[in-house]
Amino acid sequence: QVQLVESGGGLVQAGGSLRLSCAASGIRISIKPMGWYRQAPGKERELVAKFSSIAGVIYADSVQGRFTISRDNAKNTVYLQMNSLKPEDTAIYFCTIGGNTWGQGTQVTVSS
Repeated sequence: QVQLVESGGGLVQAGGSLRLSCAASGIRISIKPMGWYRQAPGKERELVAKFSSIAGVIYADSVQGRFTISRDNAKNTVYLQMNSLKPEDTAIYFCTIGGNTWGQGTQVTVSS
């Protein structure tokens, strides 16, 4: 059974940083199209960052230069380093394998 478990969310002041983790089990992530999405209240789920076999890494324009996606294949874990956080980054952040398998999400709240 494939399972994704996110962690690392929390409450942070604007300008601060957080690192999210997504631990995978039941599957090796080394060649999988892992990604992070987020969903703010009243809004649709949107792409934050993902690995692409064609483009390498894709970032949403709103996080480009502030967020970094990475993976540790030995730990079977994907990370999202978030710097210079803004109140508009407040959302539930989800880890996914190609948009098919999803974690339960982790809440990120950025106060102004």
